[in-house]
Parts: sequence; structure tokens; C-alpha cells
Amino acid sequence: MTSIFIIAGEASGDVLGLRLMQALRAQNAGVKFSGIGGARMAEAGLTSLFPMQELALMGLAEILPKVLHLKRRLAQTIEAIRIQKPDILLTIDSPGFTLRVLKAIGNTGPKRVHYVAPQVWAWRQERVKHFPGLWDELLCLLPFEPDFFSPYGLHPVFTGHPVLESGADKGDAIRFHATHGLSPDAVPLVLMPGSRITETRRLLPVFRQTLALLQPEIPGLTPVVAAASGIADEVTAHTAGWPVKPIIVRDVSARYDAFAAAKAALTKSGTSTLELAMAGVPMAVTYRVNPISAALGRRMIKVPHVAMVNLLAGNALVPELLQEDCRPEPLAQTVLGLLRNPAKAAAQRAGFAAALASLQAPAGSPSEAAAKAILSLVSP
Repeated sequence: MTSIFIIAGEASGDVLGLRLMQALRAQNAGVKFSGIGGARMAEAGLTSLFPMQELALMGLAEILPKVLHLKRRLAQTIEAIRIQKPDILLTIDSPGFTLRVLKAIGNTGPKRVHYVAPQVWAWRQERVKHFPGLWDELLCLLPFEPDFFSPYGLHPVFTGHPVLESGADKGDAIRFHATHGLSPDAVPLVLMPGSRITETRRLLPVFRQTLALLQPEIPGLTPVVAAASGIADEVTAHTAGWPVKPIIVRDVSARYDAFAAAKAALTKSGTSTLELAMAGVPMAVTYRVNPISAALGRRMIKVPHVAMVNLLAGNALVPELLQEDCRPEPLAQTVLGLLRNPAKAAAQRAGFAAALASLQAPAGSPSEAAAKAILSLVSP
């Protein structure tokens, strides 16, 4: 029997953890799990050491009041690993917590695998020098990451991107129209303001003003806000007074149905761009942070694009309207261009196919490839 102590610290990692657990069991029926996870990993039988939500903190203002509690949780996790003596310690993303666990355990205990490479290639690349010795294997989601990490002896393995297993391209447009009583000539516009309160509070007011400019121009305009489950109530309250009342979608299946029906999308950067690309939704990417963070970021960012789909394509496949350009007027004009110019939308869709093809696992699904790489560490 192979024992695996698995740690996920936020909702996206919980989904990755569920798929990994299923793939690991398919390849080794005797595998036994313990660790930290959320509701999705609980579906696969994991009893979490403590609620995963305690680790899902972002930003200094959120973290500072809970520093002592987080230190106690870190110590509790390390002690559990040392008592249980698992064969494998598998950490998923959440580097603020998981990399501290890996460092504390060291190379005298279980084999250590980190899933989702830290995106130090994008900014503050000097941080990579702190990683050697933290893990026995680094599972990379993006095809260019092994070339970046290999020179540092970090044992990277490209396993493909699990967004390809998400079902983002399996939504049902007819069901979406029927569920929300939309007419055939409705024009759904998907708005994705992010999964964190700080993101949504910055972007939703801009989206509201953008819709006010678009409404006279687009008959049948139907805004659809994809709200992450943890902040859906706040998003609903924030949008209640919008002049164009949006549809709020909370769960994954409803979001993918909205993608299938959508004529265009405005989204923050990140994995959401890959999901929209899978569904073939023409999009523009926008984001805004406070001016000090923006000034610091511009000095440290080492990549030519912020949208993941653009990084994979190697060019500005989708417009990026960031910081000073994250304003209603340029956003509205960009959306109008996507809706009124079929050639622009078609060019994006053609580029999506090539970008997504680069995310395919070397063999099998991304979760299967990751499971195979993990188990190879303890296989005879």
C-alpha cells in the first residue's frame, strides 16, 4: 500500500486534488490518502486535518491578523507528516504554505512532489534560487516551464494542463437560454471579475460602467457574471443596482453553459482565459491593481503578456487592457469590436486551438500523466 499525504490550500487546488486522487487510485488501487483538502477532495474520501479554507488567504491585510494561527497550522501539518511517515508528500500550489511544509520536512522523509510550478518565470525570477532541495519532483502545467526550471536542478516534469479536463467546452447554450428565459436574439456577454474579493471590488464598478456604454449599442445585451462560490453573495449584492441586471452564475456547470451561449467575454487574467478559449469565446483581458503595486510589478514582470492564452500563443492573440486601460470606454470599444467584427472573433478562435494543443499531456490526460510521475517515485 502506498500512502500519500496530500495538501491543497485553495479551491482550484481542491479540484486538482480530486482529479489526482482519482487518477492515482486508477493506477494503484491500494493507495491511501491523508492530508488537507476541501469539499472536492472529501468526495474522494479525504478527511482533512483541518478546514482548507483556513489557508485560502490572499493579501497582507488578510494574512497579518492570522499569522500566529497559520504558524500553528503549519506546525500541526508538519507533525502529522512526521507521525504518519507517508511514502509521498504531495503539495498542490498554495506556495505560501506548501513550500514551507516542504522545507521543514526536508529530504529525510517521504518523497516530495510539488504540483503546479510557482510562476517565478513571470516575475521576481530570483526566487527560483530558493527552491533547490525543496522537492524530488516538480510537476509543471505549462510546456515552457521545464526549460526554465531545469538549469536549477529542480526536476521538472511537464504533465499537461488540467484545464483540458475541466469540461469548459461541454456547456449547453440551449439549456442556458431556457434556464434564464432568454430570447434567441439575446447577446450574452460573460464577465469574469475574479475569485477574490479584492479583484471583484476593483473590476465590478468598471464592468458596470462598461455595460452602460454598451447597452445602447447592442440590442439584447445580456450580462452574465461568473461568481466564484466563496464570494457569490457579495457579487450578487454588488450588482443588484446595475442598470442592466446581470445573470449571476455560481456553479461550474452553469458557468460552462454560459460560455456556450456567450458572444464575447471580459475576464481577468489567469486560467479563466484558458477555459474561455476551450469554449471558443472571443475575449478581452483586463485587470487593475493599486498604483503602487502596478509600478512595482512593471519593474519585476519578465513576460511580454499577462494573459495565459497569449503566453501560449506567443503573441497578443486577445487584447489586454490593464491598469490605465482598464476603463469603461476602451473596454466597451473592444467588446464592440469583437461583437461587430466576425473576422476578429474568428482569428481568436483559430489561435485558441494552437495554444490549447500545447497543453496536452505527453500521454493520457494531464491527471493521468501527473499520477504516473508521482507513483514512479516509489515504484520498484
